[in-house]
Amino acid sequence: MSINRRLYTDPDFQEALDRQIKLRVFRDDHMIENGGTLVRFDDNTVVIQSSVSDLAYYTRSECEFFELRKR
Repeated sequence: MSINRRLYTDPDFQEALDRQIKLRVFRDDHMIENGGTLVRFDDNTVVIQSSVSDLAYYTRSECEFFELRKR
């Protein structure tokens, strides 16, 4: 069973970056990214890498970000 924890604050995102936690991204109640790791973030943008050459840029205000932990 997995646990989802929403990332709200900069310290939440920093922890996900430091620990290379897998993320899920939702926009308009639809999952648009699953299993990528956080590469970079700022006040407006979150960058997630899914594979070696696949980087995705998401607007922080339009998306919801969740940490995916396995029990």
